[in-house]
Amino acid sequence: MENWADKLLQEYEVGKRNLTKMRDGLDRLDPSAKQELTQINSMIDSMAYSMDWMATGRQPGNYRGADKKAIYQQQYFESMDLIPDIQEQLQDMGAKQLYMTQEEKMILSQIFGAMSLRERQCYILHVGQKMSMGRIAEEIGVSKATVQKYINRAKEKVLERVS
Repeated sequence: MENWADKLLQEYEVGKRNLTKMRDGLDRLDPSAKQELTQINSMIDSMAYSMDWMATGRQPGNYRGADKKAIYQQQYFESMDLIPDIQEQLQDMGAKQLYMTQEEKMILSQIFGAMSLRERQCYILHVGQKMSMGRIAEEIGVSKATVQKYINRAKEKVLERVS
């Protein structure tokens, strides 16, 4: 359930890490490396600013207004149609047709929008796909404890929105 902003954020994160490695490899005592160090620091700052903007959906440092966190994700979840896949599965099991109101779809989009990419991935794989935490950890390349932390955070966010 990745949208374009999540993909772009991942690319920026890789680029930022590479710049940080490049910066850390420079000899800070060498006067000829000073300009290169300045340029790399400037690029890292610009990337961090852009990443913050993409993650929150608003200009960094702008705390005024009614901007919503993760607006790109919310728009994505509101526009996607999750129900047909669920309906097909329910029909295969002989269950009656599932219907979600627009309000329920909004609540679902708010729940998913409140979660980070990793929280969504782990939560859906664990709760929806019934995968074990160990298997999820292997698939996404993190420890089992980290997966458990993501799932617990996601469950807390679901409870906040539902209660």
